[in-house]
Amino acid sequence: MARPLIELEGIGKSYGTFRVIDGIDLDIPRHSVVSLIGASGSGKSTLLRCLNGLEDIQQGEIRLDGEVISGLGIDHVALRRRVGMVFQSYNLFPHMSVLGNCTVAPVITGACGREEAEARALAMLERVGMRDKAKAFPDQLSGGQQQRVAIARTMIMQPEVLLLDEITSALDPELVMEVLDLVRDLAQQGMTMLLTTHEMSFAREISDKVCFLYKGRILEEGPPEQVFGAPREAATQSFLRRVTAAGRL
Repeated sequence: MARPLIELEGIGKSYGTFRVIDGIDLDIPRHSVVSLIGASGSGKSTLLRCLNGLEDIQQGEIRLDGEVISGLGIDHVALRRRVGMVFQSYNLFPHMSVLGNCTVAPVITGACGREEAEARALAMLERVGMRDKAKAFPDQLSGGQQQRVAIARTMIMQPEVLLLDEITSALDPELVMEVLDLVRDLAQQGMTMLLTTHEMSFAREISDKVCFLYKGRILEEGPPEQVFGAPREAATQSFLRRVTAAGRL
């Protein structure tokens, strides 16, 4: 059996006395899509940030393709080339064009020279349907367009894993689908992804595995048809009833 691309073992994270991640174990196979669901404050976004080195863990170990990527002495620049992250708020530089936003990281980190970075950027912008906006600035784009640029910017670094943190939550409803379509395309092309989302129907469609987080723990995990169709835990059942009542499933 192939070793999982990502292995989380006994992950713990606290802010003062508040235990935000409480002993999480999780394996993510290569080319799979794993969705983290749960109420706000359950630890979903923090877990993604731990994987990307934006948050330090205090217990446990994270491994990527067998290599430890948590703890002291980790090269976070090298880590973020391998584990890319896209945020809900786009985080584009307002004073840079779309092309500038996409080339700054690979050039500054030494991943490639400017000429190669621009070639990669234009190819990726073509892939996400944004090449014609290469010279535009973020304030000239819709929210959905900005988020597609943010995804392209991350993909230019050619990461092994893509982390997506509520990437549609800041979008108007009519713009959500264009971003989800892009994520769907990446999944079909074999990108390993870990995502947090409130779009339950999308999580049910795209995921190989769904994890329900509750008070910093993975209370329930399994294939989407099991977690959404026949949840075992009372807390999962209660959460999905609320989601269904709100029209999100």
